[in-house]
Amino acid sequence: MKAGIVGLPNVGKSTLFNCLSNTKAQSANFPFCTIEPNVGIINVPDERLNTLKNLLSPEKVIPANVEIVDIAGLVKGASKGEGLGNQFLANIRETDAIIHVLRCFDNDNVIHVENSINPIRDKEIIDLELQLKDLETLEKRKDKISRLIKVGNKEAVYNGEIIEKLINHLQSFSPIRGIDFTDKEKEFVKTLDLITNKPVLYVCNVDETSAVSGNNYVNQVREAIKNENSDLLVLAVATEADINELDNYDDRKAFLNDIGLDQPGSSKLIKKAYDLLNLQTYFTAGKKEVRAWTINKGMTAPQAAGVIHSDFEKGFIRAEVISIDDYIEYKTESKVREYGKLKIEGKDYIVCDGDVMHFRFNV
Repeated sequence: MKAGIVGLPNVGKSTLFNCLSNTKAQSANFPFCTIEPNVGIINVPDERLNTLKNLLSPEKVIPANVEIVDIAGLVKGASKGEGLGNQFLANIRETDAIIHVLRCFDNDNVIHVENSINPIRDKEIIDLELQLKDLETLEKRKDKISRLIKVGNKEAVYNGEIIEKLINHLQSFSPIRGIDFTDKEKEFVKTLDLITNKPVLYVCNVDETSAVSGNNYVNQVREAIKNENSDLLVLAVATEADINELDNYDDRKAFLNDIGLDQPGSSKLIKKAYDLLNLQTYFTAGKKEVRAWTINKGMTAPQAAGVIHSDFEKGFIRAEVISIDDYIEYKTESKVREYGKLKIEGKDYIVCDGDVMHFRFNV
């Protein structure tokens, strides 16, 4: 599962990517600095993991992670191949969620591809290109479905109605993710792999003075996306980059305190990206290793076990489950057992975020 960082050229995408990962993608003050997408596997900050570490003093601690992709900047006409449009759109189609960076700061020393600062216009440029690409996809599918309708295929008739609904929605300049689908509609729409159906987090890139409360540009974006079923995060990307250069934890903490933040915005972004991808964490905990495992929300215990090894899923017998809150309260597994807080769960158990699990299996 991966999230792609997108936006117009030169809005801070690569600088943000560098804040999120140890990979130093090229960033510079000119358009199309990024051509090939940069990929980073980024650890998800999680205080619960640190708590388990302190309780158990394991030999190893392994955090959950998420894949972030820094994709080339988009320009007007991308859907027709302008700039790096075709490449950009192919790259974004491969992601599961979108982190859309918008420039929300004034600085004459940093050029803008449109020569002025207007995050709503910038958002609309990207939106329009993605919508045009989705319309192209739908028109192609419509042609195939039309042929099936002519030979009396009943399912094609139903799917054709959904296609028309999607086309009309896009022609009103609205993304597909804003539509409320029935479960049956969702199944079909998922097969279309539409870009504007992907979940989006808008990152408003502001100056340091706006890092805490935002600014007028941010307010405009917030108003523009209120009916879009998306999320927003305010981030001073250049400031985050400066913080990232500091090796000492206390120095970083002091820097954050000076600008009124309790944690790096990049940490908030990673957590939001994890959420955006519909992911959650369960833990395995022992003296040898404390580890956070990434699973999709809604997974059953056998499916979660299969993330460790396919044999665990095939031979699943039961799961021993401790909620993270109970583990923190009682400090040790033996105390958890003593107070009757360890649960024995079967194949139908839906794993909760933060469960500490031990699997019994037989191959």
